[in-house]
Amino acid sequence: MKASTLRTFTTVHTWTGLLAGFALFIAFYAGALTMFHEQIDTWALPQATMARADTMDRARAMLDDIVARHPAARAQIGVTYPADHPSHEVAAYWMEKDGSWKTQTLGAATPRDSEDHEHGLADFIYELHYDLGIPVVGIYLMGVVSVIYGLALLTGLLIHLPNLVRELFALRPGRNLKRLWQDAHNVIGILSLPFHIIFAITGALLCLTLVMLMAFNTVAFDGKLMPAFDRMTSSLPETKAKGGVAVMLSPAELGARARHAALAAGAADFSPDYMRYVHYGQQGATAEVRGTSTKTLGEYGSVALDAVDGRVLNMQLAGVRDANHATYSAIFGLHFGSFGNLSLRWLYFLLGLAGAFLFYSGNLLYIESRRKRRQADQPMKVRAMATATVGVCIGSCFAISMTFLGSLLLPLWGASATAIVQPVCFTAFAAAILWTFWRRPAKAAVELLWGTAVVSVAVGVLDVVIYRERLARTLGEGDFGVLGVDLVAIAMGIGFAWLGIATRRRAVDGDPCSVWSSRRPAPPTQAVELQEA
Repeated sequence: MKASTLRTFTTVHTWTGLLAGFALFIAFYAGALTMFHEQIDTWALPQATMARADTMDRARAMLDDIVARHPAARAQIGVTYPADHPSHEVAAYWMEKDGSWKTQTLGAATPRDSEDHEHGLADFIYELHYDLGIPVVGIYLMGVVSVIYGLALLTGLLIHLPNLVRELFALRPGRNLKRLWQDAHNVIGILSLPFHIIFAITGALLCLTLVMLMAFNTVAFDGKLMPAFDRMTSSLPETKAKGGVAVMLSPAELGARARHAALAAGAADFSPDYMRYVHYGQQGATAEVRGTSTKTLGEYGSVALDAVDGRVLNMQLAGVRDANHATYSAIFGLHFGSFGNLSLRWLYFLLGLAGAFLFYSGNLLYIESRRKRRQADQPMKVRAMATATVGVCIGSCFAISMTFLGSLLLPLWGASATAIVQPVCFTAFAAAILWTFWRRPAKAAVELLWGTAVVSVAVGVLDVVIYRERLARTLGEGDFGVLGVDLVAIAMGIGFAWLGIATRRRAVDGDPCSVWSSRRPAPPTQAVELQEA
C-alpha cells in the first residue's frame, strides 16, 4: 500500500472514530447491560415482583370498552401479553383518526399517548442503547453513527490487514503509552472484528429502515412501498371487513391456539408477547399473534388466525418462514444475541464492554499522538478531547450507576420507580461533565472512576440488605437473576476502582508533560540544578 493511501485511510479512520466514538461508547456500554434486560427489570421493581397479578382474563373486556369509546381502534388494535418481568404489563395500543398512537393499561380508566409514559430502569437502559435517550431523532442519529462506524471498521481493517497476524497478540506494556494504547486498540479491534461488522450492519438497518423506506417509496415506488412493506413483515394475509357483528376470541384463547399451531409446525416452543386484531368485532376479523421461540437464529415469529373461529391462516416461524421474514428475524437475532443461551448473552455482554473500551482507547490514542512531550501546556484540541472523553465516557458510566442507585433508594421515600430513571441519569451525566470542566481531566477522571466504583458497589450491597427477603425468595425459586445483578454491580465497582488506582498512578507518577498529569514539571533552571546535583 502506498504511503499516501495509508495516510488517507488513517485520517479517515481517525475522524470517523472520533465522530462516532462518544455515541458508540454509550450504546455499547448500555447494550452490554441490556443483554440482561429481564434480570435488571426484576431487580429494579421488587415490589411489583412480589405483588404481580396481571393476567389476560380481563383483556377482552378492556378491548371491547376501548373500541366502543374509540371507533378508530376497530381498524387495528393490539395488546401485549404479560411476561415474567414485572414492567411488561397488559396494555392495548391503537391509532386514532388524527394519526396519534394511544395506549391503555389493564385497569386504567383512560388512555394516554403511547409515547407519554415512564420507562422502567431496564427499558431506559435499552433506550440509551438505541437512541441515547434522545426523543424522536435519536434512533436516526444512531443509524448515521452506525454507518460512520462501518466506515471506521473498513478503514481500520485496510490499515492493519498487511500486519494482521503480527499485530494480533502484540501487547507491549512499558513507558511508551502511545504504543500500549495502540496495541490494546488493535488487539481488541481485530479479535472482535466479526462481531463489530455484525453490529454495524444490523444497527444501520434497524435504525434507518424507515428512512430508506420513505426515500424509496417516494423516489422509486410511487407511494406503493409502505403498504407492501407492512404485508412483507407480517404474517397476516390481506383482509377486508365483511360487515356485521362478530364475537372475537379472547387474546388468551388466540395465544393458546397460536402456540399449539407453532409447536405442531416444528417450533421448539412459542411464547406470545403481543397480538393485534384487524377489523375488531366484525365478520372477517383476523388476528396476528407474535412471540418468541428458542433454538433458532431469529427467535421472533408470528401466527395469523381468524379472530372469530381461530383457524390458522398463515405462519412465519423458524422452518416455515419465507426468505424475507428469515432475513428480517436474523437481523434482530444477530444484533441482540437472542438466539443462544446464557453463555451467548455473557459473550455479548463482554463484547459490549470490549467495544466501549475500543472507542475509549481510540480517544486516548488520539490524545497521546498529539500531545507535546516537552511542555506542560497542551494544545487546545488535546485538552478538549481529554475533557470530552472523561466527561462523556466515564461520566456516562457514573450516570448509569447512579440511575441504578436512585432506582434502588428513591422509591423508599415514595418516588415512583419508573418516574425517576431519566431525571437521575441525565442529572448525574450533566454533573459529571460539569465536574470534568471544573476539576480538569487528570483529577476528574480519578474522582469519577472512584465515584462510579463506590456507587456500583453500593448498588449490589444495599440491594442485598434492603430487599433480602426478595433475594431469598428468588433464590429459593431457583432464580439467580437478582443475585447476578448484585454480583455484577459489585464486580464492576471493583473494576472501576482498579481503573481509578491506575489512573491516579499515572496522574501522580507519569510524565508531567501530559494532559493526564496532576503535577507540574520542574522549571528548566530547577531541572538543570537537579541534573548537576
